[in-house]
Amino acid sequence: MKLTVVKTASLQSKNDLMVYFVTQALKKKAPLCADKDVAGMIGRAFTAGDFAGKEGQTFLYYPEKIGKGGVARILVVGLGKDDPSREIVRKAAGSVAACALKTKAEKLLLMVPELTGMSGEEVGECLAEGMILGGYQFLKYKSKQKDDEKPGQINAVSFFALQEQGAVRRGMKRGQAAATAACAARDMANEPGNFWTPSHFAEYGQGLADKYGFRCKILDKSAMKRLRMGGVLGVNQGSVEPPKMVVLEYRTGKKVPTLLLVGKGLTFDSGGISLKPSNAMGDMKYDMCGGAAALAAMAAVGEEQPKGLDVVAIVPSTDNMPGPGAIKPGDVITQYGGKTVEVLNTDAEGRLILADALAYGIEKFKPAAVVDLATLTGAVIVGLGHHRSGLLSNDDKLVEKLLTAGERSGEPLWQLPLAPEYSKQMKSTVADLKNIDKRDGGTITAAAFLQEFVGETPWAHLDIAGTAWNFTEKSYIPKGPSGIGVRLLMELIRNWR
Repeated sequence: MKLTVVKTASLQSKNDLMVYFVTQALKKKAPLCADKDVAGMIGRAFTAGDFAGKEGQTFLYYPEKIGKGGVARILVVGLGKDDPSREIVRKAAGSVAACALKTKAEKLLLMVPELTGMSGEEVGECLAEGMILGGYQFLKYKSKQKDDEKPGQINAVSFFALQEQGAVRRGMKRGQAAATAACAARDMANEPGNFWTPSHFAEYGQGLADKYGFRCKILDKSAMKRLRMGGVLGVNQGSVEPPKMVVLEYRTGKKVPTLLLVGKGLTFDSGGISLKPSNAMGDMKYDMCGGAAALAAMAAVGEEQPKGLDVVAIVPSTDNMPGPGAIKPGDVITQYGGKTVEVLNTDAEGRLILADALAYGIEKFKPAAVVDLATLTGAVIVGLGHHRSGLLSNDDKLVEKLLTAGERSGEPLWQLPLAPEYSKQMKSTVADLKNIDKRDGGTITAAAFLQEFVGETPWAHLDIAGTAWNFTEKSYIPKGPSGIGVRLLMELIRNWR
């Protein structure tokens, strides 16, 4: 999807769809619009009781074509009564994308609204995000279709702003970078387990390094054995696919803090010997969404090249299968750094591979802060549903930054507690730790396990099991994987202080 800012806009332009955004009038009047012809149509729709400019309301009409060309369709989108928020603008753009796909409009012209409380840069950013995220489709494995059955596709979107064109353009580019990266994360997650393996994570990471000049290191099985990464190796024992750990480094070349991102890259989770029930096991190809978010965020970092922060991403990747050599309940493994773990449930595998990556990354890169993302526990869905990701941390300042980033990106978080009593639950009688305890507080005890591997480094754990797919229904969120975490991380990186 090509996005541009144009200097002129007219009903005579050759666009498939022209879009106006209007706010609801405070009194019982029709919403205002600067274009008289469009205002007249809005007035008629208002009188008929079909459109008042409420948030999420839309109406589509087909104007008489002017001369040899002219706009084929006009869409009016309501933003509601109150000052629109970033999320309202994002969802409004998602509604535009949905209409364009339905009508098979390929070339769009958006009239950028001037909004109280939002800068032109913010409006441009949120419109771009909503359009790209809302226009997303994964069609790679669809067979050829007849012309009348082919889905719509948005090819070009022009933005027209009466004022702040430069600011709108800057915001558009920011929104485009983050949303395109989120769509890449969706693509990775949508790939079936037989077409997205640890080797594919490694190839994707190397591709980013080649494109953006990152340093890239791929730890293979032999390297993990030398480093005694018993978490990844243990989970991988039942698999025919070799494990990989992808390490990507973006460096500014200046003396600046380092932010470490760690994403769980479990490309398929059968549960291992502690086999999952067959119902919905197919969704376990999504168990790598944390890793997808971390690498996709690095793609956006490569586009934006932030000046005040170095960023390192680590993705430990394997699948979890019940093969003849699979790790068994009751086995003891040694994690990177020497801590031993009694594996009581092989389906609590994500924390084992994350522990190796966290301990390794903190020792090697000595980051100012660490954020890990993982589809880690079903318990977080019980607690928070599919509307917020769980946040657990040992650092209040990092929590504040993440909560703010979550609200700005439309990917909200909810903080859960961490305390010594939860850590005590994870102590084993035969090893240093055990990988699971009672079901009670399962999201918290999982984080308490990870906390054992971060020391005093400021660290936050994002449990995205409830939001990585089946996220809150929104106009710009498709069914299936949401790409969550990418835009949140970019907000964190952009506003790091």
